[in-house]
Amino acid sequence: MTHGLIWTGFGRRPERRGSHVFDSLTSGPPLRGRRKSKECGVVGIGYVLAMLILAPLPGAATTIQWEPLMDGLAVSVWTPGSSCPAVPDLLAIDADPERVRFSIHYYADEKLARPIPIEQWQKLTGHPVLFNAGLFRENFSYLGLLYKDGRALGNRRHGTWQGLFAAEAVHEGLRKARVLDLAMESFDEDRPPYREAAQSLMLLDRRRMIRVRQSGKEAYQTIVAETEAGHIVIMKSREVTSLYDLARCLRDAMPWVRQAMAMDGGASSDVLVVESLWRDDRRTAGRVSWKALFGGKTSTHIPLPTVIGVSPR
Repeated sequence: MTHGLIWTGFGRRPERRGSHVFDSLTSGPPLRGRRKSKECGVVGIGYVLAMLILAPLPGAATTIQWEPLMDGLAVSVWTPGSSCPAVPDLLAIDADPERVRFSIHYYADEKLARPIPIEQWQKLTGHPVLFNAGLFRENFSYLGLLYKDGRALGNRRHGTWQGLFAAEAVHEGLRKARVLDLAMESFDEDRPPYREAAQSLMLLDRRRMIRVRQSGKEAYQTIVAETEAGHIVIMKSREVTSLYDLARCLRDAMPWVRQAMAMDGGASSDVLVVESLWRDDRRTAGRVSWKALFGGKTSTHIPLPTVIGVSPR
């Protein structure tokens, strides 16, 4: 079955963060405050050539078949194959913010003594869908901006990570959920335009530029993408892979992805979809149940300080 439409042609020393170290900090120089070159013509030609080299190859686009679970929510297990040879199978959740809402949950704000695994978060919050948020320090404090119901729960804005998942717009006319690029888009911390927000690493921007360096580091990954249609797609890799390879896959095989960010990875990478949403199960090529994969039956779960829940509006 398909869900709605099918998208076709779809520094400094690293800090110790959560469960793994990202491929890199943002690649390239800052977007603001660059010194203007006197040789604008040469720079312009170089930029055009770079964009031509980085452009996706014709015919590289992919189609994902979605299994609808409830109004505004569908899932898929996508095998990238030859279009992204370095990327393993991805668990993908497509959420329409017009029909579902997002909620940030932080263990200290919930009066918990310590972080809890994702299945316990589900019992506590009642959300039928959950996924892990961004990175945290050894004392479980969140790295970067974190907002719940318009209240700041995190620390100061992270100076290098430019991705911000923002949901539940305060004002009419704004999309209900976004992946914001803080290098190019504003976010007023005193008067946040969204009630829920979690900062992390920018992965792919709207210029189709990859925002991480190729380091070779591999881990389980959780990605949050915003599509051109305004949907939010959460992806979790079934095996380890690099953020750079994932970003390149999104750029080349999924033109319907507007921009994307990376949440925490490694052992912290986690998603959960409750079994009660399923009407019909599917199986992978290896005969593994989709319900078991999304229900967390095939992996171990560590305690998570911060999760993001998805529920019907």
